[in-house]
Amino acid sequence: MAEELKNVDTPMTEAEETKAAADLPVQEPDAQPELPEQPELSEQPEAPEQPELPEQPELPEQPEASEQPEVPEQPEAPEQPEVPEQPEAPEQPETAEQLDQMEKKKLRIAQEIEQLMRQRDQLKRAPSEMSAKLKDLLSEEIETFKKREKRRSAEMLAVFAKHNFYANGFTPVELRTTLEDLGPTYVKIGQIMSSRVDMLPESYCKELEKLRQNVKELDPQIARAVIEQETGRPIDEIYSEFRDKPLGSASIGQAHLAVLKDGRKVVTKVQRPLIADMMRKDFVLLKKFAEILAIMNEDKDDEEMVDLMSVIEELEKVTEEELDCRVEAENTRYFKEHCIEDETKVTCPDVIDELTTERIFTMTFVDGYSVSKKDRLIEDGYDPDKIGYAILENYVHQILDVGSFHGDPHQGNIMVAHGVPTWIDFGMIGRLSNQDINVLQSLVLSLLEQDIEALTNAIMSMGAASPRTSRNKLMEDLEGFLSKYMSVTSADDLDMAVLLEEITELASSNYISLPGKYTMLVRSIATIEGVIAQLCPEVNLFKILSEKLMERAKQSFDLGQSFINAGKDVLAAGKKTARIPVLASDALNNMVKGRMKLNLDLSGFEDVADKAFFTVKYLMLALFACVLFFGSCLLCMTDIQPKMPNDMPLFAAVGLVFSIALAIYTVRRMWSRK
Repeated sequence: MAEELKNVDTPMTEAEETKAAADLPVQEPDAQPELPEQPELSEQPEAPEQPELPEQPELPEQPEASEQPEVPEQPEAPEQPEVPEQPEAPEQPETAEQLDQMEKKKLRIAQEIEQLMRQRDQLKRAPSEMSAKLKDLLSEEIETFKKREKRRSAEMLAVFAKHNFYANGFTPVELRTTLEDLGPTYVKIGQIMSSRVDMLPESYCKELEKLRQNVKELDPQIARAVIEQETGRPIDEIYSEFRDKPLGSASIGQAHLAVLKDGRKVVTKVQRPLIADMMRKDFVLLKKFAEILAIMNEDKDDEEMVDLMSVIEELEKVTEEELDCRVEAENTRYFKEHCIEDETKVTCPDVIDELTTERIFTMTFVDGYSVSKKDRLIEDGYDPDKIGYAILENYVHQILDVGSFHGDPHQGNIMVAHGVPTWIDFGMIGRLSNQDINVLQSLVLSLLEQDIEALTNAIMSMGAASPRTSRNKLMEDLEGFLSKYMSVTSADDLDMAVLLEEITELASSNYISLPGKYTMLVRSIATIEGVIAQLCPEVNLFKILSEKLMERAKQSFDLGQSFINAGKDVLAAGKKTARIPVLASDALNNMVKGRMKLNLDLSGFEDVADKAFFTVKYLMLALFACVLFFGSCLLCMTDIQPKMPNDMPLFAAVGLVFSIALAIYTVRRMWSRK
């Protein structure tokens, strides 16, 4: 103890040493019982002084002692710069309400992160890691899946060979029949592709619409087990009633009607077990086949063939979204929040967040029927015209005001519940930026004004032009396009879907690649027009949309900015005009000196050049095959070694075989080109 006191007293002054020595007899009785605690605090110089704190008579003297232990603590001071910064924290929660909102937001983020981590683990879960109950129910399916995985490549090759796929390529009919023979998974893929005109030509999409699913219903016990595994709770604790008979069944999953404990009717979509893994493995095989077909069809016309690899990659992304129920849930929430203005006119279901994961999606049940049942609407006392106009008005609001629209608004996705149209199925949502809406506005207004220059600018700004795109040719095509509508005097006589489809075809024929959002919009408009035509034929989408766009143009028109832009254009034109004499003089000088260059624009002759190149290429191959054949025949009459058993020179035999094979290849390629 004497050594410890000596070590502690080392940094003290003489006066303090005297005082400490005077206090030693008084502190020893009290300090002895605390000696076992001091070794824990002996690393800090404040440890021996802390027992003096409770002694009130020495409180005035302790500040002097407390100043000295701060000498060794000063190096630690830089470690506490956050102490003065913490007073800024009270600036965030200015009110108790804001503080409460922040706490709720943090809690929700933490819950979502935890849920995402759990669902990520579920995504990677192998069949052997499933719950015991689900594993027992799926024992046969798991065994079948393992066997299928081994022979799937052979099955797919057999289907392709059956439809003469390697010779005919991807014709629309062959693609549809091939998908049907490959099974329900590929039928679903085809149905997704049928609504993606940005991925496939229109002829393919129309053919794929004929696909029909013939799938077996999922065992209700398996559906219950999936829900229990995803939620971590027995199904009896979640629902007061769960209908085993599904409302509908598809290749990816099926929907069940249920009643929650609080009495709300809901629909729970359950994803089929193993379907995600099956589809991902099939996509790996499809990519391999696409690489092979790309090599086999490399000499075919690009306009006649589809870029299969890009289609498969894009389709894989879409399928991944289809396999994640959270995507549809997020789309539904966004649609409810931004696209629904008045729920008494148009509405959509609510998402049940606590019963929505990657493999299950739960929403409120829509107790109604399809909007296609016009007779029933009239029987129930509802006005079809009013319902149709409400749907159309909300759809225009989605496009122009929100920039997000329902990508598949067919009759089955619009229900009527108690006289209120209700949107459902938000697996496909289109997104438009403000710039995209401005382009659409320029397109429609230039159509109304018959302004070819403005229409050309609008179409070229919609997509990406290729080096083969000719602005002059596009303007010529648009002149012919507008001439068909010269006699039209009213917007009521125009069909919005037909106009946009023709413009899309014009852009494609002029090698302008349109983004998927525009082609999805064209497809969506054509679909909604069919729905509206059945409910209220006299309502015209083009008229309503053009009126809204004209109002939008008036609101965004800035007279002052227009004068400024006009002034800039006049100034730029004046500067260019002043350079005309100089440019003319330079041109004449170059002509006199023989340095004049003439550039020819051969736009529009690309097809002729391609055909000429193709013809020359295969004529050269045919000529080479003929020369090789006759040369090999001449070698047969020589005595060149080595020789075959029939006394024919080996080089001559190889040359004959190669020349014949080359001739057959050349003839087949030229014939397929025709």
